[in-house]
Amino acid sequence: MNKITIPLQELQAIHRKLDDIGIAMLSNKTVLTFDEVASYTGLSKSYLYKLTSAGLIPHSKPNGKNIYFDKAGIDTWLLRNEVKTNDSLEAEAVNYVTLKKS
Repeated sequence: MNKITIPLQELQAIHRKLDDIGIAMLSNKTVLTFDEVASYTGLSKSYLYKLTSAGLIPHSKPNGKNIYFDKAGIDTWLLRNEVKTNDSLEAEAVNYVTLKKS
């Protein structure tokens, strides 16, 4: 029996691509499990547990044990507290000053 030897760098590249494919597949789901949210967001499981136990991230516990997340809710949660660009702030300032003069 012949053994196939694959260089470590190649194996690591394959592993990264498989991870990317797995994360891409999550975008087709609307309800995510705890592990899927950890993968999807890049948050560690321990930090995710802290967020859920403190009620700082939207989640559901339909049977009182397993934790599930609405993907749209997670997306909204991830995009909260938007930091505006300098151009956006400048446009708001100009608009404010223009309205005040009227």
